Amino acid sequence: MHLQDATWTDADAVETDLAVLPVGSTEQHGPHAPLGTDVLTAEAVADAGVERYDGEVVVAPAVPVGIAEEHRHFTGTLWVEEDTFRDYVRETVASLAHHGWDRVVVVNGHGGNIAALREVCARISRHDDAYAVPFTWFDAADAPDMGHGGPVETSLLQHAHSDLVREDRLDEAAADGADGWGEWVSGVNLAYDSAEFSENGTVGDPREGGADRGEELLDDASEALSTLLSRVAERDLSDRR
Repeated sequence: MHLQDATWTDADAVETDLAVLPVGSTEQHGPHAPLGTDVLTAEAVADAGVERYDGEVVVAPAVPVGIAEEHRHFTGTLWVEEDTFRDYVRETVASLAHHGWDRVVVVNGHGGNIAALREVCARISRHDDAYAVPFTWFDAADAPDMGHGGPVETSLLQHAHSDLVREDRLDEAAADGADGWGEWVSGVNLAYDSAEFSENGTVGDPREGGADRGEELLDDASEALSTLLSRVAERDLSDRR
């Protein structure tokens, strides 16, 4: 059940303690993919995973702005500080738990959120009246060439939201993009911002994917999420504090 589509009486009738909270980012993804890529992909995976899961799950509205200051040079990118993001996620989970949905899987679509999500989910689980775990969809799928606005994200969008991918700009995205993330010396990334190593913000060649691969990625990620939901639903939480 999607909370934003339900009435409060619909929500009150749900018999589950399991919820999903999609989180993403509003940031540049090259000239060919929308600023909302990370939200759209997180929502697509969340919906597909919940659909596969054999049970009832509450789906919260997505958190659309994340930790993305590294993309600030590109128009339209929005970001918040790490503390703000962690607080927002923690308080949203607390709201879910208040209504009895106190086992929460946070479905993430943005690499910049990963460290903060691991930290805040641990804090929630240790100190609050809820249990939360982060799930980053591209870590659960066959995506060694993740990049940024590259073949992985573009492929999933071509499958799930084909109307939002500017197919006529894929050549431009590849020509002015970067082959890899960052500027590495002695195991250290010298670049803090994507504009330092990618002219148009793209990392990876988005032409190397396609809708068929996007379908496979969504299948992989949603199956992994469904498995995780089952484990979270069954987990014994009596000794976690």
